[in-house]
Amino acid sequence: MNISLENKKALVGGSSGGIGKAIAQQLAESGASVTLMARSENKLAQIVSELPTDQGQSHQFLKVDFSDLEGYKKTISQYFANNSVDILVNNTQGPAAGNTLEKNTDDYQQAFDLLFKSVVFTTELALEQMKKTKWGRIINVASVSVKEPLSYLALSNTIRAAVVTWAKSLASDVGPYNITVNSVLTGYFDTERIAQLNAKKAEQLGIDQSEVRADMEEKVPVKRIGNPKEYGYLATFLASDNAAYITGTQIPIDGGLLKSL
Repeated sequence: MNISLENKKALVGGSSGGIGKAIAQQLAESGASVTLMARSENKLAQIVSELPTDQGQSHQFLKVDFSDLEGYKKTISQYFANNSVDILVNNTQGPAAGNTLEKNTDDYQQAFDLLFKSVVFTTELALEQMKKTKWGRIINVASVSVKEPLSYLALSNTIRAAVVTWAKSLASDVGPYNITVNSVLTGYFDTERIAQLNAKKAEQLGIDQSEVRADMEEKVPVKRIGNPKEYGYLATFLASDNAAYITGTQIPIDGGLLKSL
């Protein structure tokens, strides 16, 4: 499928590596001008310098820390005072792993600020222009753990579920403006985050990380974990006119295999 996002502007969170970076790269390959967001200025600058500009794209980045909500709100408000976007990819770093007995109410509040309030605040700002132009794409990078919670991800399970149900509600409200809202329930992809989570799980179980990864691959129907590029392809499709009929959907994707719509 030939997807053209020429003249579209995208804002991609958590895009200095992993899934966020893969999404930003594919959006740019399809013609979009991309603004990247993450904590590492050096990584962001390097990625921006490598993104294609052969279709008139103009790329930039914002150095942000999603875990500092007040600081983030100030930075992103300044950005939207001078910019608008057609495509918003809500993606942040995940909260610390751990089960319910290892977490307290302060941990849940911090996770709520990180995963929920930052997403809602950014979306509210992006919607102002999207509603005026009657076109917009909002894509939330979520997790399959909202369907089947993982014992070692208590914070992520809880708050990402809230994001997905909020997104479903939002889709109904903004649909008349030709704005779609979709959440991708991310499964196993070969990223630094997966490596960190595997290390945590291996420690809990008292086994080697290689055993955790092998077990993970065995559970995936295609017997491998996904390449972030594959995730980028899906996000780019959801950002295009080709997906105008898909909204309010939670799309489970696990190990490169799109399981259902």
